[in-house]
This record gives sequence, structure tokens and C-alpha cells, in this order.
Amino acid sequence: MSGMTKTSGSGIHSGIFLALLAASLYALCPPVSKLLLTSIPPKLMAALLYLGTGAGMCIMRLFQKVHGSITEPQLEQKDLRWFAFIIPIDIAATMLLTLGIKYTAAANVSLLNNFEIVATAVFALCLFKEHISGKLWAAIILITIASLILSFEDMSSFSFSAGSICVLLSCAGWGLENNCTRQLAGKDPLEIVTIKGICSGTFALILALASGERFSGTAYIPAALLLGFVSFGLSNFFYIYAQRTLGAAKTSTYYAVSPFIGTAISLCIFLQKPQMSFLIASAIMAAGAYLAATDKKLD
Repeated sequence: MSGMTKTSGSGIHSGIFLALLAASLYALCPPVSKLLLTSIPPKLMAALLYLGTGAGMCIMRLFQKVHGSITEPQLEQKDLRWFAFIIPIDIAATMLLTLGIKYTAAANVSLLNNFEIVATAVFALCLFKEHISGKLWAAIILITIASLILSFEDMSSFSFSAGSICVLLSCAGWGLENNCTRQLAGKDPLEIVTIKGICSGTFALILALASGERFSGTAYIPAALLLGFVSFGLSNFFYIYAQRTLGAAKTSTYYAVSPFIGTAISLCIFLQKPQMSFLIASAIMAAGAYLAATDKKLD
């Protein structure tokens, strides 16, 4: 695989473990957020997720400084302009996600997260003229079909679920954000995630409070902050290190299980009996996710 040095068997196993760990940690977001959203308003929930990410990453960065282990290239002043795009997109995408989770079954949200693959590829094509292989086009078509099936609130009347639309718009936002963040690929990922977490969380909190949302109680705030650190911060951190061992393609292959882990967790927590349309969409989504994850273009 290009860009990779020869890796030992134990290194490969470690990379696989980190990739699956990253997938599992992010999979917690939809079902646990669904539980917390019964007590925390959606916009404030989005703010807490990012504030938790930023705070957790700051602690990890402080730990690195104490032990003198910062070896990554740091951001330069010219790199900061990208955050003018990244931060607003992150805020909007996360607020749309929490709104979607509040008004949509958590299992549906987990599967719909695969639409981020579609959005990322389409924006890469439109904005940066990247080539999309036939295999990835097939994945895009399958994931889009599955997303449409999951978005129907009533199959008989073909009415769309507002919550599902919010999730799809959220995925579109993250697809655009992925392409912006890619411009910073050579810089310290921990520094990037820290800035995103603190800035996005702070501005999201201001917007939430300005819109009139208030905390009904503070008991669930620590849980929301912890969820942000775990499902956004640590997940991204472990993913990056898995990628350095396995390469982009193999890491994506293992990480592609995340929506399906989230779906399984959601079905268990909320004791939902999946409908036939959900099962059909799941099968189509799985095929699309597999094609996207194994696309050689990612090597």
C-alpha cells in the first residue's frame, strides 16, 4: 500500500484494534445522545458534545507537552483560514444531527450516517475535481437508495421524516467539512481536533443560549461532555493512529462497521422491532458501505 512502511503482524493487529475501537466509540453517539436529549435541548447538546471534545483533547495535549512527545507538524498562521469554513460547518452539522436524533429512531440515525460517504465523495468531485471510480459510484447509488428508504416516514404516502432529513443534511455538512479538513492533513491532528472542539463548542453554546434554549438541570451535563470526548474526540484520535498503521483503505474498511454497531446498540437499548423497510435498507446500506470501504481509490 502506498505511503506505508512495512508493518509487523502485531502492528497490523494493533491497527485493526484501534480502527474497530474508533468505530465502536463513535457508534455510541446516536443511542446515548437519544437518551440525553430527553433532558438536554438539541442545540445545547451539540455544544456540549464539542465542548467535551475540546476539553478532553486539551487534557491529552497537556499530557503530551508534559512528556515532551509532540512530534507532529504544528499549524501555521496560513492554515487558520480553513477554520473559518470548518467551524461554522461543524456547528450546523452537529445541531442538525442532534435535532435528527431527537425526532428519529436512533437505529435509523446510525444507518443514515453512512450518507457522509456520499457527501464527501460528491463534494470532492465538485470542489476539488477528484476522480470517482465506478465502484464508488455504485456505493453512492446504493447508500442514497437506502437513505431514501430510511427517510420515508410513511411508505404508503411517501412522506419524508423531518428528523431523517436533518440527519442527511448533517452528513452533507460533514462531507463538506471533511474536504476542508483534508487541506490540513499534514498537520498535528490532535491540535486540529482541539481547536475544532473548543471553538465549535463555544460558538454553538452562544447560539443555543441566544435562541432561548436553557438547561432544565445540570445532572446530565457531565454525561454529554463525556460522550463528546469519547465519541468525537477519542474516536477521531484512534482512527488517525489506525490509519497510520493500516493505511486509508483498510482503516475505512474496518471503520465502516460503525453505523451497524450503532444500529445494534440502538435496537438493544430501545427494544425496537425493525420493520421490513428498515431491514431492506440495512442490506442495501451494508453493500454500499462495503463497496465504498474497499474502493482502491482510497489506497
